[in-house]
Amino acid sequence: MTDRKCVGCGIIKDRKDLIKITAQHPLKNIVINGGAKIFGRSAYLCYNNTCIENAFKKDRLKKVLKAPIPEELKGNLLNEL
Repeated sequence: MTDRKCVGCGIIKDRKDLIKITAQHPLKNIVINGGAKIFGRSAYLCYNNTCIENAFKKDRLKKVLKAPIPEELKGNLLNEL
């Protein structure tokens, strides 16, 4: 089961084709492309600006991760591209 759904567009893709964002448990630190050993809630995004922008609209990313999202996260994600 390696398919995941993009928070931005809703398309299901292979996990390796998506950016993984994890809210570490229990501190809720946000980690981009966290390894498999990081425990917590994860969200996935396509590698494109549109999906990243959509994830921040209506706080989709915040809702999925159930954690506060730092202001600089959007810039960091756009720099990943």
